[in-house]
Amino acid sequence: MTTGGLARRLGVSPTTLRTWDRRYGLGPAVRADGRHRRWTPRDVAVLEAMCRLTAAGVPPAEAARAARETAAATVAPGNRVAPAAETPSPPTPSAAGDRPSENGRRSRPAASLPLGDVRQECRGLARAAVRLDAPAVDAQLTSAVQRYGLAVAWEEVMVPTLHAVGRKWASSGDRYVEVEHMLSWHISTVLRRVTPVSRTAGPDGVPGPVVLACVPGEQHTLPLEALNAGLTEHGLSTRMFGAAVPAEALTAAVRRLGPAAVVLWAQARSTASLPLARHVAATQWGVRGARGNPLVVLGGPGWAGRSAQGMLRPQGLGEALAVLTARCESGTPVG
Repeated sequence: MTTGGLARRLGVSPTTLRTWDRRYGLGPAVRADGRHRRWTPRDVAVLEAMCRLTAAGVPPAEAARAARETAAATVAPGNRVAPAAETPSPPTPSAAGDRPSENGRRSRPAASLPLGDVRQECRGLARAAVRLDAPAVDAQLTSAVQRYGLAVAWEEVMVPTLHAVGRKWASSGDRYVEVEHMLSWHISTVLRRVTPVSRTAGPDGVPGPVVLACVPGEQHTLPLEALNAGLTEHGLSTRMFGAAVPAEALTAAVRRLGPAAVVLWAQARSTASLPLARHVAATQWGVRGARGNPLVVLGGPGWAGRSAQGMLRPQGLGEALAVLTARCESGTPVG
């Protein structure tokens, strides 16, 4: 195979292949006239293993060593590349020389993104995202949710990786925009796969849904999607309206639905409107003498430092889930 063809097959850039050749000796066995690289089936097997190992969070140098040592087992008789199922599993952290601390975190920096002290899964997710390896990104995200649960996967795997991509984007001009877009898309996709658990209605029957909406002018929906997925996982009814919901539409929806709570997300202070939040909190529904109004929950850094009497501002996904679950179960405000 040519370098360009192999890069397309693996979902990496030709520059990445040349870097792995120079740093770790994962070069082609054959070089044609003019030093053009020609990759044999064994070379391909080594690099496929390298991609899988780094996507699992193994440091590149250790992944290269493990890929070389096990390459012979990944080439089938007849000089054909073996199926992916026959490739070796990632080495354990101890074998990779990257021992976890007691809390399961790592202290080594990521190869391309400024991750800091994060879970090993963040490193694998970041490497897969930078390579634009969509199948690996999806697999890493799905595995994190299955292994840790939605709240931990969001707060300790997805968010740190998103922040690292954002910092890299901000410090390198327009580079890495495509990485951020692809990663956000796959996170959103995984969040929407969450399956609700069955719940038994309380003595007062089924409570109204939780309405989730970004305030007017706000386009950042991923944190709200994570909360929606968490509520769905807890078996609670939701109505997700997404980005930049006009005030009139939000008020009309509250009157129609009679929600147990309304979550208003504001990423920036410029979009966080306390008059709107107070208006939503005062919106009523029902017959005269038995009117109800929603609990308003303010989400996002845009609300920081704002005085919001009678409204809640939970810190993080876990606290928001606890607040809203208690509200829906009791039917009365909490806090």
